[in-house]
Amino acid sequence: MRRASLGTSTVSVTELSFGGAGIGNLFTPVDVAQARSAVDAAWDAGIRYFDTAPHYGLGLSEERLGATLRTRPRHEYALSTKVGRLLRPSMAGGSDLANGFAVPATQRRVWDFSADGVRISLLESLRRLGHDRIDIVYLHDPDDHAEAAFRTAYTELERLRAEGVIGAIGAGMNQPEMLTRFVRDTDVDVVLCAGRYTLLDQSALTELLPEAAARGKSVVIGGVFNSGLLADPRPGATYDYAAVPQDVLHRALRLKAVAERHQVPLRALALRFPYGHPAVASVLVGTRSVNEVRDAADALARPLPADVWTELRAEGVLSDDVPVPEGT
Repeated sequence: MRRASLGTSTVSVTELSFGGAGIGNLFTPVDVAQARSAVDAAWDAGIRYFDTAPHYGLGLSEERLGATLRTRPRHEYALSTKVGRLLRPSMAGGSDLANGFAVPATQRRVWDFSADGVRISLLESLRRLGHDRIDIVYLHDPDDHAEAAFRTAYTELERLRAEGVIGAIGAGMNQPEMLTRFVRDTDVDVVLCAGRYTLLDQSALTELLPEAAARGKSVVIGGVFNSGLLADPRPGATYDYAAVPQDVLHRALRLKAVAERHQVPLRALALRFPYGHPAVASVLVGTRSVNEVRDAADALARPLPADVWTELRAEGVLSDDVPVPEGT
């Protein structure tokens, strides 16, 4: 299994990581028992890196993940959360589904990349998690807050890392361009790039991954199924949380056809693909049930025929200059 230490801290991440959005009721409700069972199944599968955020279910993911992990030896796992959105009381009522989560809208998200906002967010996350430290803290989606994120929030995370309050600094986004700037211009330990290094989208390969490799920085890849399309390519599927364009669906179906000819699930190819690049430390998979956790772990462990990557290139659905994993 691939492991990567982050910075000068003792933090390490395992090859497959647990994404906590699902147990925060992403799109549909998940009950307490199901959420706990999903985290326990991840542990049993050897997963030792768990990621969450205040954004996920208005804190519900942090609460559930923290409650389950508190029964485990703290030195045996890495835990990350994010800063940039503070949760504040709301009288709006109704559901938070407009933001993607099936929870009551009793709170609202307030963007805040100030120094005080970072510290307050971290303290509130520690309280929800029931932990006394967090191993990795990511700046979460600072796309429209670049100046504050670089000049203020990042600087505050550097102070917190120097104080030993956090183990490592990261940035997590759905675009590689600003993440490349974090790698070049700051001393981040790791970046989390969602949806931009997959079988369908290799835009992170242009600059982000080469820069990270050259500078010894770790990259965690999320969104390897592009919001579901690569798990089950079909008309009506979503791609990056929107209706899939026909040309993208056609490429996904061609990928599936190659996988089927080699008698492997497309999910297995999608999970294994990012490890072709040496900067990739881990793949983060959002799971909400025991079955989903086991399916991801089994798919990643499944032996793959070496010539499947060759055929993907021959079919023109994977460029020759894209690195692929070695071995089976």
